[in-house]
Amino acid sequence: MTEATIRPMAEADLPTAERLSSEGFLELDSRMFRRSWPDPQPRSRERGEAWVIRTRHFLETDPGGCWVAEDADGMVGFATSYNRELLWILATYAVRPRAQGQGIGKALLAAALHHGRGCLRGMLSASSDPKATRRYRQAGFSLHPQMFLAGTVDRSVLPVIERVREGSSGDIELMDSIDRRTRGAAHGSDHEVMLRLWRLLVSDTSTGSGYAYVEASGRVALLAATNRRTATRLLWESLASTEGETEIGHITAANEWAMDVGLEARLELHQEGYLALRNMKPPAPYLHNGVFL
Repeated sequence: MTEATIRPMAEADLPTAERLSSEGFLELDSRMFRRSWPDPQPRSRERGEAWVIRTRHFLETDPGGCWVAEDADGMVGFATSYNRELLWILATYAVRPRAQGQGIGKALLAAALHHGRGCLRGMLSASSDPKATRRYRQAGFSLHPQMFLAGTVDRSVLPVIERVREGSSGDIELMDSIDRRTRGAAHGSDHEVMLRLWRLLVSDTSTGSGYAYVEASGRVALLAATNRRTATRLLWESLASTEGETEIGHITAANEWAMDVGLEARLELHQEGYLALRNMKPPAPYLHNGVFL
């Protein structure tokens, strides 16, 4: 066994880290997936490019939260994390299969957690990997099971949606206010990156406000609102833009309103992974993003 060195991540590390992430998560998905589910697929080039954009952003805003592990053969793992106000978030974290079980993951997580030592709360999206969940629990995180709905929307049940508009950078102040109310911290500069990656829907009325980032496929990337009625409106609007197979991901028990929408749309409910939280309750009404949380 060759000893690994933990060092700060540099921008030159991003292409290698993206490939390590893609290969690592494909191996994890292949090991953990259920036989009734479609076979896991490699990350597309477009998603790889988006990964680099996101990670470069975290490296720019929080260089102290981004770490790499390497041995004589090169990079064997990395962790990226960042602080937003008083909330610490683990964006992504991976160790090559050949290097697992050597304490590398524990050392990387410790370095990332040190970056958030001044934060009151912590948040990350975890897979069902038993090794990872054990490590998060030992670090003081509560594990909240995540559900997701998948299938093809029954378009005959789509309601008429009003009071939802296209959003823009002019809505960042409103969205930060909603973020603080739902998860206790604003996304801040993360909104600028998400606006580059996804379509933004906004609903802002006298009775409630909310927003949703939506991928080109219509899948919700992140949704936050001040009440369930507004959140439901935004989710239905995103489902209306889907074609073929779609998914509503990252649903916790605190967000049964999303489960109700998906079931009414004739999607099937499944369980996979955890929302790991420290010193906070699951945000609601809220569908978190796996990286921007």
